[in-house]
Amino acid sequence: MTSPVWHPFTQHALAGAMIPVARTQGAHLVAEDGRRILDGISSWWVITHGHRHPAIMAAIREATQSLDQIIFAGFTHAPAEQLAAGLLKVAPPGLTRVFYSDSGSTSVEVALKMALGFWRNTGEARSRIVVMEASYHGDTIGTMSVGERGVFNAAYAPLLFEVERIPFPAPGREEATLAALEAACTEAPAAFIVEPLVLGAGGMLMYKPDLLKAMHAICARHGVLFIADEVMTGWGRTGTRFACEQAGIVPDILCLSKGLTGGALPLAVTLCKEAIFQAHYSDDRTKTFFHSSSYTANPIACAAALANLAVWDDEPVAARIAALGALQEELIAPFRDDPRFENVRRCGTIAALDLKARDAGYLAGIGPLLYDFFLTRDLLIRPLGNTLYLMPPYCVTRADLEPAYAAIAAAADALA
Repeated sequence: MTSPVWHPFTQHALAGAMIPVARTQGAHLVAEDGRRILDGISSWWVITHGHRHPAIMAAIREATQSLDQIIFAGFTHAPAEQLAAGLLKVAPPGLTRVFYSDSGSTSVEVALKMALGFWRNTGEARSRIVVMEASYHGDTIGTMSVGERGVFNAAYAPLLFEVERIPFPAPGREEATLAALEAACTEAPAAFIVEPLVLGAGGMLMYKPDLLKAMHAICARHGVLFIADEVMTGWGRTGTRFACEQAGIVPDILCLSKGLTGGALPLAVTLCKEAIFQAHYSDDRTKTFFHSSSYTANPIACAAALANLAVWDDEPVAARIAALGALQEELIAPFRDDPRFENVRRCGTIAALDLKARDAGYLAGIGPLLYDFFLTRDLLIRPLGNTLYLMPPYCVTRADLEPAYAAIAAAADALA
């Protein structure tokens, strides 16, 4: 019988049968037929410490003994209160408020609405949003609007609003990016939103912390709200808990999800500075922040996130991240001199490289061929067109990763 399930980012007319997973463990997915598949992309970048981390699983089980979903308007609960306090302790200093939602996309939608509400409530007519080319911020209407336009959202163009774009700071073109942002900010936009240090779905494009710092300084000088989308880059992926730390900046609004619960359950938060909250704090009910979802601050998910914070405190997570970053650098280094590849790069635990191919980009024909090739070797590596990347959980070992890099080398010849 054909499954009625419609899978994400899947062309079912071309895709093969979905692989049924029986369980997860550490850095692996275990299929029903017993295959152990290395989760080389952390199941779309969400799993940090490893699948089914014992402390997080125990916290989930414990939370189910006393709570399930409750309305979060007019009510609260201990997991949400404790998590908010814990997040403000580890977040960049100066962020004072925590708004809960359900996913990376919604955390960015919340950020955009906070920014627009701030300017409306303070009496300034600012509504323009500045974004970076090749960025990705989600698949809801607002997040598609501020992301790169292409085949993956062309059908929905009538729903999207216009934004102003600055170029990605490719090597040698950094000054052009800063000049474009400077010019955009002189016209008083509401906000600039950016993925700090690494643009994920746009091709694992990487830039240096000093550029992030310079962009933040431009926005601060012109009074433009700076939104850091750390949905993917947060929780250690770039080498520090948050990418913004490496630039020494505090965004006006910070978006977090994915690794917030260690990847165990969906949860997102949008943190902001006090001035943004105060712009909505009024006896005028029209200045209310009008955003919610049915599952805001789910207690079970909050308990998982609290356990994740404890894992960061109780275990040598920073050391694991540093060791993984060093291992990734060691294993990817030989590809820098391999003529079959180009733009070999690494940031923290993320390693990426581009396979030289006749066609490039997200819909490059070689992408599905590479994906299938890796699956035959029990590797979950999901290329972005001709861009290959590895972003594994922090528990991954050398014995796990060496075959993955060997497969990348073999794929270049097998699919030439």
